[in-house]
Amino acid sequence: MNGVETAQFSAVVVIGLLVFFYGGTFLISARIGRKDENADGYMTGGHNIGFGISAASMTATWIWASSMYASATSGYTYGISGPIHYGLWGALMILFIYPFGKRIRSVAPKAHTLAEVMYARHGRSSQLMLAGSNLVGSLISLMSNFIAGGVLISMLSPLTFTQGVFAVAAGVLLYTLWSGFRASVLTDFVQVVAMLGAVVVIVPFIFLAAGFPAAFESGAENLTPQQGDFFSSDAFMNQGAPYIAAVLAYAIGNQTIAQRLFAVRQDLIKPTFVTATVGYGAMVIGVGMLGVLALYLGFEPTGGDVNNLIPEMAADYLPPVLLAVFFIMIVGALSSTADSDLAALSSIMMADVYGQNVAGKEKANPRTMLLVGRVTMVVATALAVAFASLRLNILDLLVFVGALWGALVFPVLASFYWEKVTNRAFTVSVLAALAAFLPVRFGWLPVDGAFGIAVDVLSVVGIGVVLGLMAFGFFGVRVAKTVGVLAAAAAAPFAIGSLHEYATLCGSLVAYSVSTVVCWAMSAGRTERFDFSLIAQRTGDFDDGAARAADAADATAGGAAIPRQAGDTDGEPRSAARTK
Repeated sequence: MNGVETAQFSAVVVIGLLVFFYGGTFLISARIGRKDENADGYMTGGHNIGFGISAASMTATWIWASSMYASATSGYTYGISGPIHYGLWGALMILFIYPFGKRIRSVAPKAHTLAEVMYARHGRSSQLMLAGSNLVGSLISLMSNFIAGGVLISMLSPLTFTQGVFAVAAGVLLYTLWSGFRASVLTDFVQVVAMLGAVVVIVPFIFLAAGFPAAFESGAENLTPQQGDFFSSDAFMNQGAPYIAAVLAYAIGNQTIAQRLFAVRQDLIKPTFVTATVGYGAMVIGVGMLGVLALYLGFEPTGGDVNNLIPEMAADYLPPVLLAVFFIMIVGALSSTADSDLAALSSIMMADVYGQNVAGKEKANPRTMLLVGRVTMVVATALAVAFASLRLNILDLLVFVGALWGALVFPVLASFYWEKVTNRAFTVSVLAALAAFLPVRFGWLPVDGAFGIAVDVLSVVGIGVVLGLMAFGFFGVRVAKTVGVLAAAAAAPFAIGSLHEYATLCGSLVAYSVSTVVCWAMSAGRTERFDFSLIAQRTGDFDDGAARAADAADATAGGAAIPRQAGDTDGEPRSAARTK
């Protein structure tokens, strides 16, 4: 160790810790033997993963290094209510997923991606739209985790930021490349146990070492009135409200979450998501309080870069042994999400691009799918490493991606419940929402006058949509409509005329409202109704389908009957099942 007040590892120690962590995770993933290799296991683990592994994997995926860094940034920026807004709403969004998840699994029990289900429900354009948004979102997520790793290593060792990014990227790719999703969930259990244990020890130690509780008395003068107010309107409008909207979109649109939804045993969806809710909230709020402590102490991160906040706090206040534990905790957090991003990206390319659009489901070769998945991981890692050099603000990235996915939430959910939604309504509503979101979010047009009022009105509608969707998952459509209307009516007097001043929040709410209004308007008058039983027939395991296709070829040569295809029922061919 070097330094007196600010501890720093030598390059040899850091490399040793990385070898210990990634070598251990590689040995765990190596338990998945070559004989178990198949495309469906690579994407979803066979749709039958148990409670312990599933709950740990969901918790580890939702808790990433970016969550810790962003929660601390929120505490440093908005005061004591910042981590509460970040961690509490993020935790509740995990809880809100499970009622929708139960419906999704009931209509598509053997699917691999949400985009694959949209192909079965609507067609190619809706599928590619959802798949494309996930490719962008997962790549940004992967990049932000590599940024977090690079910052950590550069702060705590002589290694540079770029060297740290390469080390983390290589380590994650090492243990994920061969077994894909199975490696991700198998290592998540160990990672989340280590992370939770580390937080219980490290956060209280830093508080005591920094002079808690005296630091909160002597440092109160470092806070603005808004930062010192637990019910800060500034914190709610700039952090809490945008994050409520953003994480709901993450919950519905994010393939890393959907992948675990399709992997867990169907009867274990509720306990899995409830457990992950508690684990996420406790850990992220706890780490976020380090940002509040830094604010009271008047701590200034190097170069004003808030991404440096947590590593520098740890380096200043932790002894060598606990600093090593902290290092492993952050590496574990970012790795558990980075491997999920790689698994999500590979499954999209395998199932949606190759499996549905290049080869076709009946002709898709599982071995070729595995090759596509592994090549995708390598390419995605290289792109994320290249983009990580930009060192963008992690909190801004998270909110932006969540708002972007807000355009998809209503069309996706409606497609699972409402028989009238069409491919055209889905596609047009999402494109219209994106067209409205971008100029509002980035201020391309002045928001004074009539345009500002229009943005406020759409945002008020968006408030009703977000709260209505939350109520719908648990209480049904009648309660959802009531909650949505009351929420919009209650917000209107306060929001119209001023809400457009909060571009981040308005951008997200406008995306929700425009996609909802357009999708509803294009669907309500239709008389045709979709048969949801067709989704289960049109989705299914690729390996089983390939086996049946091979059997079909042999049987046809011997003059046997027409074989079954994936998703057929009662021994009938696909055409007969669809006719039913």
